[in-house]
Amino acid sequence: MEVKERVFDVDEFWRFVNQPENVDKHFELINGEIIEMAPPGWEHGTLAGEIYHYFRLYDPKRSLGHPTVDAGFYPADDRSIVLSPDVAFTSIKRAPEREFKKWAPLMPDIAVEVQSPSNTLAELRRKAAIYLNHGTQLVWIVIPKKKSAEVCRLDGDGNVQSEFIGADGSLSGEEVLPGFELELSVLFS
Repeated sequence: MEVKERVFDVDEFWRFVNQPENVDKHFELINGEIIEMAPPGWEHGTLAGEIYHYFRLYDPKRSLGHPTVDAGFYPADDRSIVLSPDVAFTSIKRAPEREFKKWAPLMPDIAVEVQSPSNTLAELRRKAAIYLNHGTQLVWIVIPKKKSAEVCRLDGDGNVQSEFIGADGSLSGEEVLPGFELELSVLFS
């Protein structure tokens, strides 16, 4: 007899994460599979908070878009994925017309993943590909151990390309947040 794993969709996943035994846990949904994630550590939370803070300082009236922390996003055309980047930015032109109590049915324009000791770069690159293949323009993978980052984007052929940014470099908002620059030396100071 073949045992088949259960595949969840967005609605079933919402019910699952809101069960009393799961409310203090953090999960994501990738290809219908529920992935439990370890709570982030102090360094991770501090870096995510700083990045959110710099997004807010750059656009205090949110005229360009909405920064979020740990918000859930899913592609409108794929209900087997729910990701919650550590920090995200969604432009006004793509932001939902109304506020959602649940997850937003789109991927953010910028997704930021801060590497935790429990994450491998391979896992984060896999998530970066999911974001990018579903509408995200930039993914920043922040690597605390090296005080560096990887910037991932799609090339003209739709392939994921990554660029290593060293400790003396900066993260750019590119076309999403024109003029935004976050120096890694400031982020890690």
